[in-house]
Amino acid sequence: MEMEMERKRGIVTSVASGILPLMLFLTGPSLYSQGYNKLVREGNREYRKGEFDQSEINYRKAVADNENPAKALFNLGDALYKMERYEEATEQFSKFSEMESTEKHVAEASYNLGNTLLKAGKIEESIEAYKKSLLSDPGNHQTKYNLAKAKEMLQQQQDDQQQQQDDQQQQQDDQQQQQDEQQQQQDDQQQQQNDEQQQQQNDEQQQQPRPDQMKPEDAERLLQALSDKEKEVQEKVKEEKARAARVRTLKNW
Repeated sequence: MEMEMERKRGIVTSVASGILPLMLFLTGPSLYSQGYNKLVREGNREYRKGEFDQSEINYRKAVADNENPAKALFNLGDALYKMERYEEATEQFSKFSEMESTEKHVAEASYNLGNTLLKAGKIEESIEAYKKSLLSDPGNHQTKYNLAKAKEMLQQQQDDQQQQQDDQQQQQDDQQQQQDEQQQQQDDQQQQQNDEQQQQQNDEQQQQPRPDQMKPEDAERLLQALSDKEKEVQEKVKEEKARAARVRTLKNW
């Protein structure tokens, strides 16, 4: 007999904020053993009370008690999900999908798998799981809603990544600009030092006498020599004048 499912009330929070919650198998008349059904019912009762660790124990007992423990696997995945053991929950939903071939059960397992992947931060994989669920149950509004939320989250993630890349690029550009400015400053300082050294060399060269220029002390000696020579000439002129005057005096006598 086809097993029934229920949608638990409440909103899943944290990473998958706004995502509608998991589905849970209900026990009912079936071909399974009474012991198996009892374990599943006890697990469901503990699950509703929030005692997920205890519900896990009963679900695992039910799995060990039956060769085809589909609904126990499904609900075990739910309990593991609630305890944030997402990798283990994914494994249980995958095993369930391998056991069940009806479109309804595949859709429900894929839906829960989508929620689990979303909580694990595997947004793109969750989108594929929701799409698979809709292929088997196209009219399920709950799955459509979660798919839309997952796409929004993926877009936000991509936007954040792009913004982060832009920020990193801007930071690199700023660092490069700072390095360029520092290098330019160093180049300017080096050029200024070179200019000052060149100017100093030019000044020193200008202060040094050229080969065709007379040294100051030589010029001083030459001037002194000229002055002495001039004095000597003047003395000779005076002597000549004095001698001429004596000659004229002797003739008058």
